[in-house]
Amino acid sequence: MTASALHERTANSQNFHFVMIKPTHYDDEGYPIQWLRSLIPSNTLACLNGLAQDAERRQVLGPDVHLRLSAYDETNRRVSPARIIREINKSGGKALIALVGVQSNQFPRAVDIARPFVEAGIPVCIGGFHVSGCMAMLPELPEDIRQAQALGISLFAGEAEEGRLDQVLKDAFLGKLAPVYNHMNDLPSLEGQPPPMLPARLLQRTVRSLSSADLGRGCPYQCSFCTIINVQGRKSRVRNADDLERIVRENYAQDIKRFFITDDNFARNTNWESLFDRLIALRTQHGMTFTFVIQVDTLCHKIPGFIEKAGRAGVTQVFIGLENINPENLIAANKRQNKITEYREFLQKWRAQGVVTYAGYIIGFPGDTKQSIIRDVEIIKRELPIDILEFFVLTPLPGSEDHKTLFNKGVWMDPDMNKYDLNHRVSHHEVMSDAEWDDAYRAAWQTYYTPDHVRTILKRTAANPKGRMKMTLHMIIWFYLAITFEGVHPLEAGIVRIKSRRDRRPGLRRQNPLTFYPRVYGGELLKLARALPIFLRFDRMRREAEKSPDRLAYTDLAIAPPQANEYETLDLYLATAGGGAALARKRGDDARRALARPSRSEKA
Repeated sequence: MTASALHERTANSQNFHFVMIKPTHYDDEGYPIQWLRSLIPSNTLACLNGLAQDAERRQVLGPDVHLRLSAYDETNRRVSPARIIREINKSGGKALIALVGVQSNQFPRAVDIARPFVEAGIPVCIGGFHVSGCMAMLPELPEDIRQAQALGISLFAGEAEEGRLDQVLKDAFLGKLAPVYNHMNDLPSLEGQPPPMLPARLLQRTVRSLSSADLGRGCPYQCSFCTIINVQGRKSRVRNADDLERIVRENYAQDIKRFFITDDNFARNTNWESLFDRLIALRTQHGMTFTFVIQVDTLCHKIPGFIEKAGRAGVTQVFIGLENINPENLIAANKRQNKITEYREFLQKWRAQGVVTYAGYIIGFPGDTKQSIIRDVEIIKRELPIDILEFFVLTPLPGSEDHKTLFNKGVWMDPDMNKYDLNHRVSHHEVMSDAEWDDAYRAAWQTYYTPDHVRTILKRTAANPKGRMKMTLHMIIWFYLAITFEGVHPLEAGIVRIKSRRDRRPGLRRQNPLTFYPRVYGGELLKLARALPIFLRFDRMRREAEKSPDRLAYTDLAIAPPQANEYETLDLYLATAGGGAALARKRGDDARRALARPSRSEKA
């Protein structure tokens, strides 16, 4: 379209405002968790924005309708419904407000944001894992979703590719928005679909201007605490290498060079090798410099070439669903694919590529006690070369098998969805009291992130010729400070907390400005003053490790090459009955493979 034609179309068109909002959730005081710079961008927001941009290019509402797009990530930008309503009224035309990617803990905030728009006569639709998970797993919708429907809010379950967003936009434009759009039984293909895309001005609100992309959806495993398999399915649906190159190049053109791949398990993406090969080609043949963060399972080292190609493709950080080192807990969660006898080899292969490892660890399995949790964390510190260990409370998330089971049994679960953030206890434990469970969760963080263990992690990194010292240090500090001072999970943390006095959760008293602002901004200054000595202390540890003349000779049990007798000596296998059983299974498997292997005479 020429510039003159575009000007003529704009002059004669009517506006349709499509406002996409990714909500945050409330902290323990009832304020939205927001930052000057947040950590991870919303990939759902990027996906929907990319689809909406494509809809505008195709003029899905007709040649005389200007589709005006606005995207808000509330984790790093205040959302004021009153201001958005004024802007819509000033520009004229119709509108649709979409609350996108809404997780269970964000659903109360999403409804609070939606309410003023509904009262102003502007249609609102809410989609995301909470709506999709409940529709996929429950015999009836829970009370909070029914209340949203009673307000006049439409619901969208499933994914918006293959023209599904087009239909919602057309219905809203015609004033015929349906109460429910349920696509859970018909998940779309991703290949060739418009890629996730957000403008640089929004990505620059994240730490280090990080972008995101999903190269595949779905996971083949059956973990009972997981919502992915019930919302995105167990069959891998993937983008191809051309899709990936388009994502990289379009972001690169706006100087965005860091990416978080949101696939729940990239190792099970059926296109993983062609995707890595394309990234390697972009780096080696076109001189592009970019880095990636991916998420994998604990068996990805069994895939020939996977870890080595990940390193060459620019992967610098990997999130691992370790979840636990007690096989009995893993079996209870139906996570049988995690085999503790593979953990050391798996982690050492990532270490050999200089990739920083993050391992998720769940607190609150049926066999857990505070003592067993601390024991297991100490074993991890001694025997596994993990850089960052992040803890989560076992949570029956709506959309998971765990939640469905408790729901059907009528077992108590906290009715406040705002707490379902993996950082708060929302059910009761079989052994621990509520207070003991809360204390065990705090103790796990305190046990891992001791100054002595921070020093050990840095010495291990310095001993690795490919080790990433500054990256490792910065993430240790990030996790340590988030837990120590912010009271939120590190994955929800950011740089400089933002609070608006008027945005407090409905039902909670609005605080006096004379006390609110001094407390908020004074608190930020106090946190900075308390954090600075910690940063300087840890950075001094880094410099000492880097300058040590024998740093490359440093070794300890976790990073030492595997020994023939380690199965008889490591607490990883000896501390629990489940560990012993796992070791027995491995020995049996090894013996069967040895018997099946042809001898030299047979080969001859």
